[in-house]
Amino acid sequence: QVQLVESGGGLVQAGGSLRLSCATSGRTSSSHTRAWFRQAPGKEREFVAGISRSGGKTNYADSVRDRFTISRDNAKITVYLQMNSLKPEDTAVYFCAVDLHTITGVPTNAGEYDYWGQGTQVTVSS
Repeated sequence: QVQLVESGGGLVQAGGSLRLSCATSGRTSSSHTRAWFRQAPGKEREFVAGISRSGGKTNYADSVRDRFTISRDNAKITVYLQMNSLKPEDTAVYFCAVDLHTITGVPTNAGEYDYWGQGTQVTVSS
């Protein structure tokens, strides 16, 4: 069993920044593909950013590319999402996830991920 706990969400004005963290515990190691997804009210969960097992490859949704940065600290088994230049349309619940099986690449399909956190709310006011 793997437990993921997100933190760092909150209310911010448009143009501001937030840094999300995802702490990991349980039966896992640092070497798994990790990702952030988000879900806005009335919408499906969507891929935001992902990072490969080694951290050498990242993948971003077009809507956040050049504004968000995903990173990982394998010693702490923690994944981060630095979000800059936030927009009202970034408002959503943000979830972190871990993929125990993918060896190379970064899947964007939520079905590829095995464990999920409870989510943290991000609200961007205009």
